[in-house]
Amino acid sequence: MRKKVLVAKDLVKLYKVGTSEIRAVNGVSLEIDEGEFIAIVGKSGSGKSTLMHMIGLLDTPTSGQIILNGSDVSFLKDNELAKIRNREIGFVFQSFNLLPRTSSIDNVMLPLKYSNIDKSTWRQKAEDMLRLVELSDRKDNKSNELSGGQKQRVAIARALVTDPSIILADEPTGNLDSKTGVEIVELFKKLNKQGKTIIIVTHDDDLAKIAQRQIVIRDGKII
Repeated sequence: MRKKVLVAKDLVKLYKVGTSEIRAVNGVSLEIDEGEFIAIVGKSGSGKSTLMHMIGLLDTPTSGQIILNGSDVSFLKDNELAKIRNREIGFVFQSFNLLPRTSSIDNVMLPLKYSNIDKSTWRQKAEDMLRLVELSDRKDNKSNELSGGQKQRVAIARALVTDPSIILADEPTGNLDSKTGVEIVELFKKLNKQGKTIIIVTHDDDLAKIAQRQIVIRDGKII
């Protein structure tokens, strides 16, 4: 039986807009096993991004429970959440979020600076991850010298460098042309075959089809 990496129970997120109250997420429960490849799918405004922020520990729920690797992380303080997030979750964003005038290898090493990992191993770990995403020959290039696909590969290497429990990708092919997008999809499939747990958040049905399981969100609920 596979280990449960993430369990969410009855998640609710309320936002106040003037005198109104909006339930961006309304009673979502889900379980994700180690090694699964999941797509969270929904149109703009469906609540999928809010859900992603909660399961990625970027935001706390109004109510409900999030259990990550057996530990309840629902209402920890910001500094505690930051430590767990850096260790357990690797983020890949649509806009890459790389430091522009910084080399690929230094971008990949960035999460290690906020970890307890021995500093003497940082460069080797970063080089190993760039090799994994087939970008060793660009390790000294600054990110503003890279193509969109190369930038996303650096972002994926950065997400992997702390060996997190979950890779959480938000519209990871959204800023890429179709050919490059296919290459990034193939990279995610390869990483999943190696045992990585991957959650992709997208409104792109074609991207969602590569996942083993789709979780469809509408009006803040799983349908």
